Amino acid sequence: MGSEEIALDGYLDEEIVPGDHGASARFRLIVSPTDERADEMVMPCSVDDLAVAAAVLGDLEPGDQLRVTGHIRLPRTPDEPMWLAVTSLELLQPVPQPDGTGAVPAALERYGPYVTYVDAATEHVPVWTETGIWVGVADNPIGVDDVIDAFERSTPTGDS
Repeated sequence: MGSEEIALDGYLDEEIVPGDHGASARFRLIVSPTDERADEMVMPCSVDDLAVAAAVLGDLEPGDQLRVTGHIRLPRTPDEPMWLAVTSLELLQPVPQPDGTGAVPAALERYGPYVTYVDAATEHVPVWTETGIWVGVADNPIGVDDVIDAFERSTPTGDS
């Protein structure tokens, strides 16, 4: 291996790809180490350990917050990807589960330096900066990015 292990915290992305007979898995981890949008990255990960692969494939859901430990694999040619070869993972926080009505309970969610309040009782999603500056209201969760983009365009420095 030759490289030192690193640990990353992030959220399990939607796509989980099983390998041969469930003995391996590939997934993406959304990492935002500083809560700055410019520092966010999507880290491709692979697991070859049977027990860890089983956890990824059977026990975890997209949106779960994880801590993964492993070795960075750098590309050797321009057409190879960079990825993290995961040796262990820990579930830090499960994704909020729907209540009996099928709705997800109310929750605060972060988008880098922005905070939203998602409530199953309404489609509207209020958005503000982590420092408390009002940004606006999205008509639905899908519109949050548009509200943030409009706010950043209207702010002279693009900074909150």
